[in-house]
Amino acid sequence: MNAQSSQQQSSDGRHDDDAALTDFLASLMDYTPTIPDELVEHYLAKSGFQCPDVRLTRLVAVATQKFIADVATDALQQCKARQSAVVKDKRDKQQKDKRLILTMEDLSKALQEYGVNVKHQDYFADSPSAGLDPAARDE
Repeated sequence: MNAQSSQQQSSDGRHDDDAALTDFLASLMDYTPTIPDELVEHYLAKSGFQCPDVRLTRLVAVATQKFIADVATDALQQCKARQSAVVKDKRDKQQKDKRLILTMEDLSKALQEYGVNVKHQDYFADSPSAGLDPAARDE
């Protein structure tokens, strides 16, 4: 009798999961994601995927939005850690400007945690003074 009741509970759980999934997919029809459907469809088509169901396109958009938000949050943490380390090194100077500046180094470290390796060219400018004449940098 225990095996029968556990089988019934698992089928009820499966039914609840199916109902929750159906409700979620239905809610995607009314949801407008941050990433436009046309952009998602373009990249899905570019990778060889075609599906006429808008719900699936929006599901990919929501997953992409979540990924971008996670990367941005991790990059922000990297930026805060880097800038707090700089403040500790320069205790003599008072930091008047408390703005956070996101660099490619912060973004690269955050993306590495997700298995994305970012490599930029040697001429990539990570600061406003990069690429200026050496005499102009001293000003």
